Amino acid sequence: MKMRRTASPLPGRQGGVAMLEALIAVLLFSFGILALVGLQASSMRLATDAKMRIDASYLANQKIGEAWADLANVAAQAGTVDLAELPEGKLTTVVAGDQVTVTVTWKIPGSSATQSFVSMARINNNGI
Repeated sequence: MKMRRTASPLPGRQGGVAMLEALIAVLLFSFGILALVGLQASSMRLATDAKMRIDASYLANQKIGEAWADLANVAAQAGTVDLAELPEGKLTTVVAGDQVTVTVTWKIPGSSATQSFVSMARINNNGI
């Protein structure tokens, strides 16, 4: 009995497809990892910026509280001081009549832009 051979596909022609699929999968995985690293960096930058804004708000409100605590010498609160709590931070207090304006400025590390927070309060000493 004669055996009949059937034509089979050449195995050599399909050999590189699996390797190509693996390389494409690694490429897609790498892009996903790079996107996650970028997202993490952006998240850290925004969290640092938020913390600095909160610190600036706290320091400005603290200065206004000091003005309220010493109603007789509100005008003596005016001036500019350096802040160690914020990078290149400065706190400027301006007293105009019964209005106290506190401006806190700072620079985010790695950025040339100056950030600022302004708080205003009317302090009257009618009871004194």
